Amino acid sequence: MKLRELAYALIGTVLLAGPTLAADYPSRPITLIHGFAAGGTADAISRILAQPMSEILKQPVIVEQRTGAGGNTASRVVAQAAPDGYTIGLPTGGHAVSAGLYKNLPFHPVDSFEMISTVVYYAFAIAARPDFPANDIKGLIAQAKSQPGKLDYGSAGVGSTHHLTGELLASMAGIQWNHIPYRGEAAAFTGLLSGELPIIIATAVTVAPQLRAGKLKALAVSSPTRFRGMPDVPTVAESGIPGFDVRTWAGLFAPKGTPKEIVARLNAAVQQSLARPDVKTRLGELVGGEVQGSTPEAMKAMVTKEAARWTDVIKKASIPQQE
Repeated sequence: MKLRELAYALIGTVLLAGPTLAADYPSRPITLIHGFAAGGTADAISRILAQPMSEILKQPVIVEQRTGAGGNTASRVVAQAAPDGYTIGLPTGGHAVSAGLYKNLPFHPVDSFEMISTVVYYAFAIAARPDFPANDIKGLIAQAKSQPGKLDYGSAGVGSTHHLTGELLASMAGIQWNHIPYRGEAAAFTGLLSGELPIIIATAVTVAPQLRAGKLKALAVSSPTRFRGMPDVPTVAESGIPGFDVRTWAGLFAPKGTPKEIVARLNAAVQQSLARPDVKTRLGELVGGEVQGSTPEAMKAMVTKEAARWTDVIKKASIPQQE
């Protein structure tokens, strides 16, 4: 009898602790983890967002880098953290790719997390050297079909969203071309500008300055609408491949099991932050894309859909799984 009474007492304590924890949240600093280098896009997004969230939540939001494995190291740390709202993460588009790219992933890209909100979406651009024969996607497709398997394109690395954008384009356009992986987007740009390869797939916001400088030409952007930084450059969908829509993204998530009340508090802080004109402007200029928050449910549905799409692309392109 005493054991049963003790068990009931413990259950009651746990049930009471949940609402109390949520009601007092946050009572200490929050750590926001991302998986990329200092000064990069993920780091900048995290820091732009951390400032207003700190003011709204009345606790410091401390940005921490856990680099490695294309962002998976950071995701693992978040997945394994206590589900109390004091450790959250900033996943990017590559997070959804990991489901199909890695053999032994120590987390599930959707089921190991409580999604909080999306933050931004932004496009890729297919860009070429100025002397490349084609000036648009139709010309690129014709070029590739005239020399099957001989046209090269560069990306930020094997399994990057840049790479998979190229594989999806090849599948939908019915072409064969060769992927040349580089160690990051900057290295791929160097390869293009030095004449090592004719085409790269890179974020539109990084292509735009090179386009204005006359160092390359942009053939198309991957989003469903034109990129405002290059208004004269058509979308892939406009260029004869209807339905083509690839955008990378960034959002926030927490460990699985984080109380719904805490997730809702964090979601509200994100929405309030994104509603600030200065924050929206800074994020928009940083990524050259769309600043867009969401409900936790909408972000979960988006990541689920992206994971399924990229897993399918990886299988069809016979991209070897990584360890």
